[in-house]
Formats: sequence, C-alpha cells, structure tokens
Amino acid sequence: MITAIDTSVLLDVFGADDRFGQSSAAAVRECLARGSLVACDVVWAETSAYFPTVAHAQAALDGLRVDYSPLDMATSLLAGEQWRIYRRAGGTRGRVIADFMIGAHARTHSDQLLTRDRGFYRTYFENLSVVDPSEA
Repeated sequence: MITAIDTSVLLDVFGADDRFGQSSAAAVRECLARGSLVACDVVWAETSAYFPTVAHAQAALDGLRVDYSPLDMATSLLAGEQWRIYRRAGGTRGRVIADFMIGAHARTHSDQLLTRDRGFYRTYFENLSVVDPSEA
C-alpha cells in the first residue's frame, strides 16, 4: 500500500508536537508496516522550511523513509480543476493551490492520504481514502 503523507503529519512528527506528535508517529509507523510513504514536491518544500538546512531536511525525510514523488501534468491539471470548483463555490483564498496539489497527488499516486485535514480532502477529492491520525 502506498500512503501519501501531508505536511501537517510530518511536522507533528519532526516537531514532536505535544497534541498530535504521538498519534502522528504511530500512524506513520502503521503506514510503513503496510507499505511505503510518498510525498509530493509541495510537501517536501513545505517540510524542508522547518529545518535549518536542506541537508537536515533531506536526512529527516530519508530517515523516515519518505519517497519523493513529484507532480506530473495530469496531477497538476486535476489540482487546477478542483481549485476552480472550490473558488466557484465561494471558497476563499485561505486555501491555497498547494493544498489542491497535495490532494491531487495523493489521489493519482497513492492508495491513501495521511493528513489531519480530512474534511477538505474528502470534499474535493472524492474516492480518496484519508487517514487522520488525530482520530486515533
């Protein structure tokens, strides 16, 4: 099973978040026991900003066994399509296109998405299986 992982979960783990760190780490372990973890280029970029250097970010992501999986054209177009639907439905710019890119990547390149933002992804990416570690 391939699990796409969202930035929120990675930062929970790397930052040892008081509220979600343990449940996110347990969810990561469970997903790894059942298959592999992938993160799109957007998640790698967002996560790397947390670390003092690129080398630290790469070492942390590699240490967690997160594979780099960039967006392709079809995925980017799906993200744009869902963003358009969201905006036409009155969605604010509080949601940025990066969120749609992460969802589209998970929908097209994985079996499920590990994230704490399940409502948004379930609304705009039907048929995307979402695992929320905060529900554990």
